[in-house]
Amino acid sequence: MNIQHVALAGNIGAGKTSLTGMLSKQYGWDALFEDANTNPYLSDFYLDMKRWAFNLQIYFLNSRYRQVLDIRSGQNTVIQDRTIYEDAHIFAPNLYEMGLMAERDFKNYIDLFNTMSSQVKGPDLLIYLRGSIPTLVDHIQLRGRDYEGNMSLDYLKRLNQRYENWIEGYKEGKLLIINIDEIDFINKPEDFGFIINQIEAEIGGLFNII
Repeated sequence: MNIQHVALAGNIGAGKTSLTGMLSKQYGWDALFEDANTNPYLSDFYLDMKRWAFNLQIYFLNSRYRQVLDIRSGQNTVIQDRTIYEDAHIFAPNLYEMGLMAERDFKNYIDLFNTMSSQVKGPDLLIYLRGSIPTLVDHIQLRGRDYEGNMSLDYLKRLNQRYENWIEGYKEGKLLIINIDEIDFINKPEDFGFIINQIEAEIGGLFNII
């Protein structure tokens, strides 16, 4: 079985970036990370969400669309930190519902997403990191990113509910759900081993690393 595209999904603070790096090292997969450090809108967004919401979402949409095109046109197995679907099904609708994105901007965004998503294939395997709000908050505080200090608890709760709704109806490919409330894969090798076993069981234990 050829695995070309594995993706990590989950709310802010779920541990996607850490697990992406660990799985990349474990299997020799190429890693594609969310470019939070070079994103020109992210810090401004957390200071003034209404002003920068549309700009931020367009930036992420374009970035992840280009990533998927590169993955499918390449020869290597790639693991991606967050998917193009999360932007459209979770973050953009949440901003619109909160009154932080204008209706015309939201409609324009969704129309653009529909065009882009019709041209790409979903991940061969999606790994969803499910976490409760207390766990996510603990992780966010531990990593200490300055711009995340302005994030409201209500914003995080809304995102979490949208993630659950999206995952419930996910049909783009194979899906593996990992409950991060019950494990510490960063600090406990046995918990990381548990994730490895779950991944290999999900795809029949057959990894052909291209």
